Amino acid sequence: MNPIFLILIFAVATTVGYFIIKNVPSLLHTPLMSGMNALSGITILGAIAAVGLSVTAARQQDVLPGQILGGLAVVAATVNVVGGFGVTHRMLKMFDKKKKEDKQP
Repeated sequence: MNPIFLILIFAVATTVGYFIIKNVPSLLHTPLMSGMNALSGITILGAIAAVGLSVTAARQQDVLPGQILGGLAVVAATVNVVGGFGVTHRMLKMFDKKKKEDKQP
């Protein structure tokens, strides 16, 4: 596939995603963040599959760029998943009624 076409698809998807998320009310951010964590997990699997495919399908000299980009994709998606679950956990702790009742004298 033509790389210019792939870059165009990426740019359009990024722009549409930005405007969709920008218009989401703040009340819905926690449920959406949980859904995005699941999608980032799928991104990790896709990056691992892409690295594996680049190793098996490419010539030996073309393997390193695919491994580097795939490794960066795995790291970025992993950071996103861990950070997203951390923020979601922290936000849900704010609504825990048991701890608030125990702290009051």
